[in-house]
Amino acid sequence: MDFSQAPGLIYAELSLWLRNAIRYLPELAVVIIIFVLFTFLSRWISRGFIGGLRRVSTNESVINLTGAVLRFVVVSIGLFIALGILGLDKTVTSLLAGAGVIALAVGFAFQDLTANFISGTMIALARPIQVGDTVETNGYTGKVLDIKLRSIVMDNGQGQTVEIPSKDVFQKPITNFSRIGQRRIELAAGVSYLDDLATAQKIAKAAVSQLPFVLKNHPVDLHYRHFADANIQFVIWFWINPAATNPHAALSEAIMAVKQAFDEHQILIVFAGQTFDLKQKLLISQTEGYTEAPS
Repeated sequence: MDFSQAPGLIYAELSLWLRNAIRYLPELAVVIIIFVLFTFLSRWISRGFIGGLRRVSTNESVINLTGAVLRFVVVSIGLFIALGILGLDKTVTSLLAGAGVIALAVGFAFQDLTANFISGTMIALARPIQVGDTVETNGYTGKVLDIKLRSIVMDNGQGQTVEIPSKDVFQKPITNFSRIGQRRIELAAGVSYLDDLATAQKIAKAAVSQLPFVLKNHPVDLHYRHFADANIQFVIWFWINPAATNPHAALSEAIMAVKQAFDEHQILIVFAGQTFDLKQKLLISQTEGYTEAPS
C-alpha cells in the first residue's frame, strides 16, 4: 500500500460525504422539523387527552399512564416517518426487530420489574384500592398514600411509610376498610354467672348506643357466646364510619362506657384467673352459714 496516496483518498472520501450531506440537507431539515413537530404534538395531544380523562375519571394512575404511553406512540410515529423520508426503510424494519428482541431480553432479565409494572397497571385499571383508603395487605395495615406502577406506598400509622411491591399487592388478599364506608367494631368481655343476662345485655347495648360516633342505622348487637370457667362470655357489635372515627379510639370509648354502666348497676365483668367473683364467694359463704345453723 502506498501511504503517499492516503491524504488524497481521505480527501476524496470527505468530499463525497460533504457532497452527500449537502444533497441531503433539505431532507435533514424536513426530518428535524418533523421530529420537533411530533414532539410538541405528542405533548399537546397527551395534555388534551389527560384533560378529557380527568372529566370522566379520578384515577390519576391510569390517567398518567395513558398520557405517557400516548406521548411515546406519537414520538415513535414521528421517528419512523423521519427515517422513511431519509430512505432508511430497512433501518425502520431493523429497529422494530431489534426493539422486539431487546424487549424479550429485558423481560427475562427483569422479570420482577416487569411483573410489578404489569401488576401496577392492573391495580390502576381495576382499582381495588385508592389513595386515602385504609387497607390491610401482606401483613401491613395503613392508609394508602400513593399508587405507583412499581409499588404501593402506605402510612402504617406509626410515623413510618411502607412500600409494598405491586406484584405482592395484586396477587395477595386485600382487606379494604374504606370501600364500604362503614366498619363493625367488636368488643368482647364476660359477666358473672350470678348476674341477670337480660339485664346485662340491655345495659351494655344502651351504653354503647348512646356514644356519638356509633351509626344509628345499624343496631348495636350483643350476643352471649359460651359458658367459660368463671364467666359467661359475650360480644358486642357496633358500626362506625372509619373515615370520621378512629376504630381504636371507638373501641376504647365503648369499653369505658360499658365498664361505667356495669359499675353503676353492680354488674361484675369477670376475667378468668384474674378476677374473684365476690358475689359468688358471698353466696357460698351464706349457703355454708345456713348449712351450719341447725348444728
